[in-house]
Amino acid sequence: MKRAWAFALAALIASPLQAQTLAQALAQAWAHAPQAGAFAARDAEAQAGSELASKLLAAPASVSVSTLNDRLGSGEGLQEWEVELTLPLWLPGQRGARETQAQSAADEVAARRRALRLQLAGELRDAWWALAAARADATLADQRLATAAALEADVQRRAKAGDLARVDANLAAGERLAARSAQLDAGRALRSAEQAWRQLTGNPPPATLAPEAPAAASAPDDDHPALAAMLAASRTAQARLQVAAATRRDAPELALRYFRERPTYNDEPTHAVGVKLTLPFSSGPRLRQESAGLRAELAQADGELEQTRRKLALDAETARLDLDAARRQIELARERRALGADTLALAQKSFALGESALPALLLARAAAYEADALLAREEIAADAAQSRLNQALGVLP
Repeated sequence: MKRAWAFALAALIASPLQAQTLAQALAQAWAHAPQAGAFAARDAEAQAGSELASKLLAAPASVSVSTLNDRLGSGEGLQEWEVELTLPLWLPGQRGARETQAQSAADEVAARRRALRLQLAGELRDAWWALAAARADATLADQRLATAAALEADVQRRAKAGDLARVDANLAAGERLAARSAQLDAGRALRSAEQAWRQLTGNPPPATLAPEAPAAASAPDDDHPALAAMLAASRTAQARLQVAAATRRDAPELALRYFRERPTYNDEPTHAVGVKLTLPFSSGPRLRQESAGLRAELAQADGELEQTRRKLALDAETARLDLDAARRQIELARERRALGADTLALAQKSFALGESALPALLLARAAAYEADALLAREEIAADAAQSRLNQALGVLP
């Protein structure tokens, strides 16, 4: 008994987990996405930048040591030692600008992570509803084959009894073969959709595919992950421009000097301590070059932000119109299915009574099957349109 439980537990651990919601599937896809791993390094980079900006010195301190003696000359015992500790200092306003840049960089990493998750959610939503459509087609194909096989059996029985002609038996067999071919095509499409899902999540598809709830937002706002990423990029470019404006010259250096000298063997060494301040001059051309490049980056970031804002607004409007159209199509498809079902029932009754030929029944069956398939496709299309609207509004599953 214990051994059976052990085998069951091992099988449960080894088997891949099936996500039952889009949110669970997104978590699996994020863990499976190769781009997601780079954000750990980007977080470390942003953290390092923040630590550097919080230091008391603009750069690491340095120590220089020099010595001088006359061993290759007179050999009278001349000896000099000099030790210098150099401390790079922040320029006025430079440290604050660096801290702002570091925070902007960290915010941009977080915003781009959300934007990538939204992009992955869009791919997942497409795969989700492509899988739903493939499953619906496969289910209808199975039903079509089952009813075609039942019809063929009935026609064959009546043909052997002499009630129907051999041509009717051939037509029924042809319908079964066509249904079998459609079933094989639907099965191949379903396997392809399942493989696409596995490629995204690394796990089998869920057993059921539930529709998404409508988003509360009516239009994309600045909290939209794509817009937030663009805003963060613009702020980072602005912060870099402020750093360049505060860094008009190289960092000034404060040096603490210690000097020891012994003229001859018989002399006592002398000691001296001093301070040195180095103030580099400003480089106008270099500052203009850096500022011009950073202004170009800022202008490009602002332009991409406005372009993204317009695109998202249009995408949301298009998705909303598609959703309204899909809902209207569902009503038409339901009416068409009701008519098809009624026509099929009448055709089956008429054929059973010998009042109509088999081709009329086959036509009614084809029309009813197409009406059922159309309704299934339109219902899935409406759910997919709702997901696309949520995607355009920046709503994560």
